[in-house]
Amino acid sequence: MENKIFSVAILGVGGRGGDSYGKIMNGMTGRYKIVSLCDLRPERLSRFGEKFGVAESERFTDENEFFAKKRADVIVIATQDKDHVRQAIKALELGYDLLLEKPISDDKAELERLLAARKKYGGKVLVCHVLRYAPAFMKVAELIDGGEIGQLVAINALERVTFWHQAHSYVRGNWRKSEETSPMIMAKCCHDLDLLQFYAKSECESISSVGDIAYFKRENSPEGSSDRCVDCKYADTCPYSAKKIYVEWWKSQGKPEDYWPFNVIVQAPLTEEKLAEAIKSGPYGRCVFKCDNDVVDHQIVEMKFKNGVKAELTMMGFTKQCGRRYTFFGTCGDITLDESTDSIIVHRFTLSDEDDYTISVKPLVEGGYGHGGGDGGIINALYEILSGRGTEETSLDKSVESHLMSIAAEDARLSGKVVNLRDMR
Repeated sequence: MENKIFSVAILGVGGRGGDSYGKIMNGMTGRYKIVSLCDLRPERLSRFGEKFGVAESERFTDENEFFAKKRADVIVIATQDKDHVRQAIKALELGYDLLLEKPISDDKAELERLLAARKKYGGKVLVCHVLRYAPAFMKVAELIDGGEIGQLVAINALERVTFWHQAHSYVRGNWRKSEETSPMIMAKCCHDLDLLQFYAKSECESISSVGDIAYFKRENSPEGSSDRCVDCKYADTCPYSAKKIYVEWWKSQGKPEDYWPFNVIVQAPLTEEKLAEAIKSGPYGRCVFKCDNDVVDHQIVEMKFKNGVKAELTMMGFTKQCGRRYTFFGTCGDITLDESTDSIIVHRFTLSDEDDYTISVKPLVEGGYGHGGGDGGIINALYEILSGRGTEETSLDKSVESHLMSIAAEDARLSGKVVNLRDMR
């Protein structure tokens, strides 16, 4: 089976299914062949159908037609969060192996139904916790497991969403409302919660959490501001101005024809006229203080693991830099991984600074696509799993643990109480 080319069907050809996983798979011609696509948007089907060489007869806008029969060896499910479980169960019933975008669901009963379906039908399910396949995050695990800082005691994790990404995805965009997707702590930080339990090497015992919407609400709108940025007197001064984020920033990037996040608000090829029209009439041109968002713009989660390791995760929408900064505290040293400086810094508990050292992240991720090389890493890992040689590091069973942590974190935030995960399991 070493040279087998696996056929692929993709459900949802958006930023992840099309621009990320689909693009990577399409480039691995000796491993994958994309043969079928399904998306609600005809323009996305046309664009990626042509790009991936998919016959028009295998492009679907209707999910039921798409699921009328099995169309490939493996299916990529990269739709909206609330659709994942329903579609994954249909795919398992048809005999697919799955690459399933995260988060899976913020409903414990849905997670249990999906686990039961996987057990009944037997398909492989790899969940897209792509940072577990990113070289920098893997290197940190290697250092900890190798005893570089002694016994791990605690982890401090900071997820810097960055101000414009918060506005783009979680105020104006697709993940702004919990009931349509999932709570912010799951939508943005299921990566982080997965990583924390992975590093701790233990189940989480209890969780507490605080957080809310501090800023992105109507009462904080500047006096005399408009409902849309294009006709607002603050359009040139507000840091969240759609004009500044989607038009001026795009120009400063050299006016790329196809580039995130601009390709989210309009179909590529990008032009100034298309972007201007999008912020004039579309959802991404709304004032950030006058949207229908209800997810938090900051949250802090404290965790205690069964083996005694403690962790604190801060999700922060008010930063200029983006990327994660994790510090690992051990009995003999500490490690800081900082994506914004592309570095892993190791401090050893000696009286000489000469024993400390820094590892550059860039050489680790070169040529690895997005998410610090994790996107390419998971597609390579999927091939090994399908070929019978790899292990499912982010299998459905393992992924459910971090999803329960997300559910517990949101319960703790809303109730103001410490949540014990033993009851949830």
